[in-house]
Amino acid sequence: SRDLELKKNLWELVLYLVFLIDLGVVAFGRVSTDMYHLNKVMSHLFLEPSASEDHRSGFRSIVSRTDFWTFAEGPLLDGLYWDKWYDNTTLTLQKNNSHIYYENLLLGVARIRQLKVRNNTCFIYPYFHSFLEGCYSEYHYRAEDRSDFGLRNGSEWKYTSASSLSPWYWGSIGFYSSGGYMFTLPKSKQESVEKLVFLRQNSWLTRGTRAVFIDFSTYNANINLFCVIKLVVEFPATGGALTSSHIYSVKLLRYITYYDYFLASCEISFCLFIVIFIIQEATKIVKMKEKYFRSVWNWLDLLLLVVSILAIGFNVYRTAKVALLMEELLANAHGYPDFYFLAFWQVIYNNMIAVNMFFAWIKIFKYVSFNKTMMQLSSTLSHCAKDITGFAIMFFIIFFAYAQFGYLVFGSQVEEFSTFPNCIFTQFRIVLGDFDFETVTAANRILGPIYFTTFVFFVFFILLNMFLAIINDTYSQIKADFEVIPSEELQLRHLFRQ
Repeated sequence: SRDLELKKNLWELVLYLVFLIDLGVVAFGRVSTDMYHLNKVMSHLFLEPSASEDHRSGFRSIVSRTDFWTFAEGPLLDGLYWDKWYDNTTLTLQKNNSHIYYENLLLGVARIRQLKVRNNTCFIYPYFHSFLEGCYSEYHYRAEDRSDFGLRNGSEWKYTSASSLSPWYWGSIGFYSSGGYMFTLPKSKQESVEKLVFLRQNSWLTRGTRAVFIDFSTYNANINLFCVIKLVVEFPATGGALTSSHIYSVKLLRYITYYDYFLASCEISFCLFIVIFIIQEATKIVKMKEKYFRSVWNWLDLLLLVVSILAIGFNVYRTAKVALLMEELLANAHGYPDFYFLAFWQVIYNNMIAVNMFFAWIKIFKYVSFNKTMMQLSSTLSHCAKDITGFAIMFFIIFFAYAQFGYLVFGSQVEEFSTFPNCIFTQFRIVLGDFDFETVTAANRILGPIYFTTFVFFVFFILLNMFLAIINDTYSQIKADFEVIPSEELQLRHLFRQ
């Protein structure tokens, strides 16, 4: 019976290795270094400061509304419209299309959109009523301004409702809807300059403006990649401006070459493997009933199946949407094609495949448990689970206490402590030896050194050493117990000899 059990495990391991290879082909077959290089060149063109005399003309250096107009009328238009070769000779363009870096076709035109909040959306203390005429709160959906303003004679002055397909945007300080006051740039660079100058002179950006989005997409036929770019400038209620960006290089047109069809066959094989695993797990649940859910490995199997099913669902949905929307998006050469929705779902699919790949590799430990070292490792973790749980409670009580202390004392002056999540990550970095003692000391000369020295002493020197002592003591006991147990590796070798 022992030999039959080993044979069964070996066949399951062989089947799972074939599945893992198939999953690896599916996961890595859609990724290439061209995506990184395309993101890099687009980031360098639009985000980095230009070589002009104005050192603040780059996108990342925007700190005010004036800087935004300087960037929009300069580096943005220079990057979007390429009509000259490097020796200033005029390029021969078809239908007045722009080719960024001479290789990336600008799809349609770029779109600029802003979101505003209404006046008097925050409370003014009565003492200051005579000094202030209005007040604009931070952005939230209920405070959003949807009324016409300015010249009221174009789409840029009238609110446009959000599309049901467009996802909301999670910015640095807010969660923004997909609607707003929007306009598209003309196909000509000169007309775009005139358009932006006209909007600037007529105060298109107001005190109520909280976010401006610049969206455009490109396609590189050499490597069959779409590049979807979203540049975001947030204007918080404190004044100033914060910038963020998303540059997605995705492969939306997937089945073109013979290699693509090979990947499609691997995707079909992946679906068949998932069906087989579902049948296996269902059979186990019927046989074992409630005992099935007492094993950690069985829970890992279920988690892997759930993530795989979600990845398949995302892939089918994304493929269907590309087939339905691609022709419609490319129909109007003078309009803005919203590829951000398709790129967003492609990124979600890539994330699901990455999570799937992670759990698939972790599951290998289940099949190599006959190895003595692996059995000792798993037994050590299972035997010290209660002690580690008690230690974790004590550790995180002290850890979160220090995080709250740091947030309250240094939050208004040190960027690493500006939010509570930042405090948590900063303290993990301190544990790993990455810290800035001078900044903390400059923020508070008394409490800064006290916070740092006591945190290092209690967390680094005491608690972490307690954690290592718990694992080391349990491992010593498990190792002594395993010395008197016959190893399954000898039975496995005997089975292979047979």
